[in-house]
Amino acid sequence: MVLEINRTLNVGGITPNIYNNRNRYVSFGQQSADTFENTSLNRYTTETAIRRMIENNHKVKNIIKDFNPNMDLNIEELNELMQNHATDTRNITIGIAEHLPFALQSKVDKKALNDAAYLHDLGKVLIPKEILNKPAKLDEAETKIMHTHSELSYEMLKNSGLNDKTLKLIRNHHQNAKRTGYPWVSNNFNADLDLQILSTADKYSALTEKRQYKEPMSSEQALTIIYQDVKDGKLHPFVFKALVNYTNSPEAIQKVAS
Repeated sequence: MVLEINRTLNVGGITPNIYNNRNRYVSFGQQSADTFENTSLNRYTTETAIRRMIENNHKVKNIIKDFNPNMDLNIEELNELMQNHATDTRNITIGIAEHLPFALQSKVDKKALNDAAYLHDLGKVLIPKEILNKPAKLDEAETKIMHTHSELSYEMLKNSGLNDKTLKLIRNHHQNAKRTGYPWVSNNFNADLDLQILSTADKYSALTEKRQYKEPMSSEQALTIIYQDVKDGKLHPFVFKALVNYTNSPEAIQKVAS
């Protein structure tokens, strides 16, 4: 019998500032690390590519006109993000997907999930450094600016050739079934299985990373917080169980220990 995901999640994100290297690796099927590390995705993260993407979509300039009118790019911070949080989030999404019940694994769009997990925070290249690297909690105005990063990622990549599924995952990785996340979504929005996996992986990675304003949480602490989403009906138990199983897997334990 095929199991259906009938309940969706409301996993908000941790306001990110800066990341430390704690990359985990777990293989997808029989692929090796070299095979899975698809460097072709990095073609979207070069300064030349980013400036071209900005020029190809006037909405990007409209979004940042009040806080980054000169279109300054935080390339150094972006490189660190791609090496650490983006890679970490991608590896966790793979781990969650591989530990789902078999019937649900067939419902995962592995390519879209892989690409979205790696590129979901690309828009942070346009967030001012004083906000991105602030060693304290962001105030209301700063939080509003930070929240533009997911839509910026979407708009920057919109004309890049990525498929619609991937783009929607990137745009909505901080959104939820109750539509209380960001950015805005319509009343018929559905937080599907892939989005639940991406949102959960992003949240777990953020909680267990060292940031400018906090020390990293342990896996147990992070899982306790995410379990509250299950109790609140915001996250399907199968996705949470898959995350737990992944964090207890030899691959994940060995990577954290290293």
